[in-house]
Amino acid sequence: MSKQTQTARKTVKDIAAAKGATPLVMLTAYDAPTAAILDPHCDILLVGDSLGMVVHGLPSTVGVTMEMMILHGQAVMRGSQSAMVVVDMPFGSYETNADQAFLNAVRIMKETGCQAIKIESGAYAAGQIAHLVERGIPVMGHIGLRPQAIHVDGGFRAKGRTEDERARVLAEARAAADAGAFCIVIEGVAEDLAAAITAEVSCPTIGIGASAACDGQVLVTQDMLGLFDWTPKFVRRYADLREAIDQAAAEYAADVRARRFPGTAETYSLRKQGS
Repeated sequence: MSKQTQTARKTVKDIAAAKGATPLVMLTAYDAPTAAILDPHCDILLVGDSLGMVVHGLPSTVGVTMEMMILHGQAVMRGSQSAMVVVDMPFGSYETNADQAFLNAVRIMKETGCQAIKIESGAYAAGQIAHLVERGIPVMGHIGLRPQAIHVDGGFRAKGRTEDERARVLAEARAAADAGAFCIVIEGVAEDLAAAITAEVSCPTIGIGASAACDGQVLVTQDMLGLFDWTPKFVRRYADLREAIDQAAAEYAADVRARRFPGTAETYSLRKQGS
């Protein structure tokens, strides 16, 4: 049997070593072709439950299922080679108790082959994180603005802008780190609070709408590429693909209607015998 060469993926140890060093690069990926393009540039590819809104047109992440996460996780694993792939655990898959969290995390890892899972880790989830880590499942935490909790919060709202909220977000960070999370996403919090959390916890932090002082950054790829009319305040657009796609579709439609497509270059002709 021939031995296939395979690029080594980033590991938990590699990510941990980035604390206070060169910032980690993380982007979301939901399909194989996009994962293949992003892979050389990223330390981590996140199969985020944001796919519910970005890919499936849902109003929030609450409706995302285990099956959806696994399907997209499999695609991203097929498309990538070197980045660590982390898959979100969807709403309702880990909150009840540690055993529920473990069984669902095992299913995600077995069926996708991903290297870690991510959970939105309010202080209540510290027990689940510890339970998973003790049993060999690397966990990325997620604190601050937690999209799965929007119905409690009344929408997507930045956190840590009052003293009470600051204390609560800091407690979430400490709980996730103490429970064994190898990395923590800090979303939508006041800049100085994100910097303070990064300085306090021993594991790397990855900011989204947080602070450049975090140990890394993540964005939703479709936001970064300008595929939507509106993007959050914390997103920097690095392209305007919505306009490019719209223009390409318009030109294609015009060519079809004018019978300019397909042309000679795009059609097949009868081969002459002997040629």
